[in-house]
Amino acid sequence: MKHLHSGKVRDLYQTSEGLLLMVASDRLSAFDYVLEPDIPDKGAILTQMSLWWFDQLKDVVPNHVVAPGDEPRSVLCRPLKMVQVECVARGYLAGGGLNEYRTDGTVSGVRLPAGLEDGSRLPEPIFTPSTKAPMGQHDEPISYERVEAEVGADVAAELRRITLAVYTRGAEIARERGIILADTKIELGWDSEGVLTLGDEVLTPDSSRFWPADEWKPGRSQPSFDKQFVRDWLLSPESGWDKASGNPPPRLPDDVVERTRQRYLEAYERVTGSSFSG
Repeated sequence: MKHLHSGKVRDLYQTSEGLLLMVASDRLSAFDYVLEPDIPDKGAILTQMSLWWFDQLKDVVPNHVVAPGDEPRSVLCRPLKMVQVECVARGYLAGGGLNEYRTDGTVSGVRLPAGLEDGSRLPEPIFTPSTKAPMGQHDEPISYERVEAEVGADVAAELRRITLAVYTRGAEIARERGIILADTKIELGWDSEGVLTLGDEVLTPDSSRFWPADEWKPGRSQPSFDKQFVRDWLLSPESGWDKASGNPPPRLPDDVVERTRQRYLEAYERVTGSSFSG
């Protein structure tokens, strides 16, 4: 295997046949920092969850999966020429979208009704693209018109269609399991025949916001199955970290690590209906 790249949480290798082996580590990132220590089993949980979702979405959009890897944290896939746009769909207002809405009343240029709160359900799901920033830099929201300028009107329309279709299917399945899919980010690229194809990971707690439906209450930060729990701890007085200081975050306490692992585990088991075996 030829090592091609190591990102914040994944390592990428090329096989002699030209396929890619994507290995998800147990590393956890937040605020563009890789945190310590690792979250046990995270890589395997997210890989198995992605594989389950790729199967649920195969009639919505083709995907890059060739076969599961030899380890639970790895997957063999086809190489794609990735679209240089982050494709995001939102059905609820949270995170960066909430911040933009509070400032401008919009998300990625989409005008939203007045009076929405943290966690509010949107009138309908919206496509809210962003830039694909280099490592260590923040993705920035961009308008649909800018996406059209970047990739052309036809491709932009297809990116929006696929992203909203993935979100809609994911939200329907999650809802049946008592979970709200607030938003999700997907990665799309062209395969060797020029077909837009779903790659990377899909509908995991690292790429999506999952909330327990029975605890949803607009007007506050929602309980979640994703790493928002870690973000909240880092920003709390308990961590002692000043995000604006430029210093790296502190080491996560054992109880935060274990509770984070349990959130990933519960997300996997509630969504798939299967026990995680590692």
